[in-house]
Amino acid sequence: MLEQEPIARLIGATRRRIKQAVGRRLRHQGLSPQQFFVLVNMDEGLSLRDLAGRLHMDEPTASRVVSALTRRRLVRTESHPEDRRRRRLALTAAGQDLAYKVQPIADELRRAVEAGFSAAEKDLLRSLLARVMENMGRLERASPERPRD
Repeated sequence: MLEQEPIARLIGATRRRIKQAVGRRLRHQGLSPQQFFVLVNMDEGLSLRDLAGRLHMDEPTASRVVSALTRRRLVRTESHPEDRRRRRLALTAAGQDLAYKVQPIADELRRAVEAGFSAAEKDLLRSLLARVMENMGRLERASPERPRD
C-alpha cells in the first residue's frame, strides 16, 4: 500500500524513474542524465557553485560533470569580469546546439512530472520536498562522517 510506504523510498523511486526516462531519451545523444541536467540548466556566466546550488548537487559532483562536458568541448570556463580569481561557465557553440536539441526532452519531462497536478498541489509538493531537503541537510550537518568498514 502506497500510504504505508516510507517517504524516502518513494522519493528514491521517483528519482530513479526520472533518471531512467531521461536516460532512454538521451540514448543517442551521448549524454548522461547529469550532463543533460547541467546543459539544460546552465545560464551564461554561472559559477560552478551557482550551478551546483541551482541543481541541488554537491560541488564535487558538479565539478566532475562540468569537467566531462568541458573535455567534450560543450562547456568552457572564462574569467569573471569583476573578480579574476573566479571563473564562470559558458556553453560553447556545440554546447548551445546540443542544449537546444535536448531542450524538448526537458520540457517533456517537466510536463510529465507535473501532469494532473493543480497549481496549488504543485506549490504544496514543492514546499514539502523543500522541507525534506532541509531535513536531510540538518541530518548531514548533525551526523559526523562514519568510517567505512
